[in-house]
Amino acid sequence: MNKELDWPRIAHLMKLGIVAALMVLVGDMLLGWGMHDAAKSGMEGFLSAYLNLSDGRILWSALLGLIGIPLEALCYFAVYRLISPYSPRLAHAYRGGILGVLAFGGCGVHVPCLACVFFYKTMMSASPETALDASVRFGLYFLLPAMILFFIFWLVHQIAHIAAFSKGLTPYPRWCWIFCPAVGMALTMLLKLFPETPLRNALTAGWISIGNLWMFGGLLVRMKK
Repeated sequence: MNKELDWPRIAHLMKLGIVAALMVLVGDMLLGWGMHDAAKSGMEGFLSAYLNLSDGRILWSALLGLIGIPLEALCYFAVYRLISPYSPRLAHAYRGGILGVLAFGGCGVHVPCLACVFFYKTMMSASPETALDASVRFGLYFLLPAMILFFIFWLVHQIAHIAAFSKGLTPYPRWCWIFCPAVGMALTMLLKLFPETPLRNALTAGWISIGNLWMFGGLLVRMKK
């Protein structure tokens, strides 16, 4: 089975995935670079970090995610190719997860997130008294449904990935299950233990794209061995 794998194609997809993940990371950092108002709590405190964003940063963050996230999802087929000859069942589940991320990641979650930020920022200028309530309802109506669907598919995707690698159903050693986006995301969120800075907030905003960099980069480096 190992000889039947198209290793040049797999490596090409992983390299392209790194480029896509870097593109999304730039977009996420454009959104996340800022500081929260310590005097405010809850959702108001969370959204306070975005009040000083320029319209240009919001637009570029949305566009980079709109293009980069579907490209990342397509590059997941590099991992699908690693699993498919060894476990059709897990490969099928993994592919289903890819399709869900492809469908809901960019247009369903990322862009509506930026729309919520733009809506709150604009409402704060027009009607500060109603801005928070209107923005929360906007998010509940237009962001939350797609976010729930996205994370269901993403969870299936991660479970299939970890199961395939940890059970030896890929050409890689079993321990390489650590090269999955979930592990990279968890490592990124450890930054929350450090004092707040604009750089910390920007990196944690890009936790999913950093998780993808961890996966593509780790598997690509290990492939040479």
